[in-house]
Amino acid sequence: MMVAQTYDVPLVSTRYSSHFFKFLKSKGITEEVILAHNPLAKELIDNPDGYTSLNQMIPILETAQWLLNDEKAAFEFGQQLGLDTHGLFGYMLLSHEDVPQLIETVVKHMRICIPLFDMKVIHSGRDVLIRLQDTWEIGTARSFLIKMYMGSIYTVSAEICSDMHFDFSFKSSDQDADWAALAPKTQWNFDTEYNQVTLSKIRKVDSDKKLKVSYSLAESRGRNNQPEDSASNDDSNNAATQVRKHISKTPRLASIERSATLLNMSSRYLRQQLAEEGTSFREISSEVRLSYANLYLLETPMPLSKIANKLGFGDQASFTRAYRSWTGKTPGKIRKEAKNTECT
Repeated sequence: MMVAQTYDVPLVSTRYSSHFFKFLKSKGITEEVILAHNPLAKELIDNPDGYTSLNQMIPILETAQWLLNDEKAAFEFGQQLGLDTHGLFGYMLLSHEDVPQLIETVVKHMRICIPLFDMKVIHSGRDVLIRLQDTWEIGTARSFLIKMYMGSIYTVSAEICSDMHFDFSFKSSDQDADWAALAPKTQWNFDTEYNQVTLSKIRKVDSDKKLKVSYSLAESRGRNNQPEDSASNDDSNNAATQVRKHISKTPRLASIERSATLLNMSSRYLRQQLAEEGTSFREISSEVRLSYANLYLLETPMPLSKIANKLGFGDQASFTRAYRSWTGKTPGKIRKEAKNTECT
């Protein structure tokens, strides 16, 4: 186990805290309730781009566990931590021919992102076991975190695995059938020696599925990279924010006329509003479309013609001209440079 001083070392990105507070809110537990029990949680709420230590995290988890009063809630939260949440994107990840190696890649990444347990990968015939090993003395929050990990492993492995068997070293008062209802084709066993999940019936992801998933991840990342609306942010309802939101949802349909209609104003008035805010529709549209273009170019094998269509360009040539004006390079050159980097 780690020495006491290391429990104050920032370890885990507060983006996980943001997801957790949103999850608690969906369960009827507001930030105000958490703050009433743990005033120091305000540092995590107010700093979504920082890192948190175990000494900050454990009291919040213990409070949440008590307030939720639901053994399955931690696994449910874990299920919301998919590839995009962990920062795992791209066609290259999903296109591993060696599926067990893909599992090891995901595990290594999760071990770095949320280093609260060590994660050991064990190959047993055609099955792959992922076993959690204690690294920290976490106290009563231990079972909560283990279930959270298992929920996330379920989500990121569901594309390549038909059956999963979960083993937990602690007991549960809920029926196995109640646990199995959380996730199709799963088996559950409690009060065992190890905390582990066995992945069975592992399969390769077919090409069409790879493309669909990688496009979805790229688009999810694109949306997440756009500034979030916030009730406490004075700019959350300004014209530029609303226009950016419209374009981010459907970049192919972006036009000032469409945004003006959605905002219930004329195109002329919207142009004036954006000018007063120091920007323009063209500037916002270019910013959003460049973000999506980079995601599609670097993290999917999507043809340039299809990227052009998705971003609302009439043809590939128009997209290439626009991209060169944004970056000084052609889309093809950007993609080629990225591939060369991966090979070195």
